[in-house]
Amino acid sequence: MSTFNFIKLFKVSLASALICIGGLAHAHRFHAGITDISMNPNTGNTEIIHTFMAHDVEALLENLYQRQFDLSDPEDIQIFQRYVEQQFILVSKEQRLPLKWVGLKVDPNSVIVFQEIEKQTLPEQISIRQAVLTDFLVDQVNTVNITKNGNTQSLTFTRSKREHQIP
Repeated sequence: MSTFNFIKLFKVSLASALICIGGLAHAHRFHAGITDISMNPNTGNTEIIHTFMAHDVEALLENLYQRQFDLSDPEDIQIFQRYVEQQFILVSKEQRLPLKWVGLKVDPNSVIVFQEIEKQTLPEQISIRQAVLTDFLVDQVNTVNITKNGNTQSLTFTRSKREHQIP
């Protein structure tokens, strides 16, 4: 390959890469979270795993507290934990179910929150409030997947519909 062709190929590749990077900067046009609820047969615990976009969580916390957050810092984790515990609630027979905070995992793309209900299956009749980020992002959509006995039921939560009853 001649030097001219190599330089031309390099310029085209660089331009393509810059277009892709620019597109990625604007690609975050939707705001979504997913919560999976299922029974762990090995522990007897109901496990709850929330996954949110890291950028959205960071923007929320910075907006609420007017400072940078580091979700590897125990104090910042506690602040985020309190927020999640206020926004995600399970109620059965007019009593809030005791959700235990297990921890979280953070990577550049997502924040994954782990909760559980110890030694208890999810009751048949339950009210679910999933309002994480809906108070901050108008178009936030949270999906809750509940798996029981091999069957999965999916519910959608938005700013205008933050609660669902089962059944």
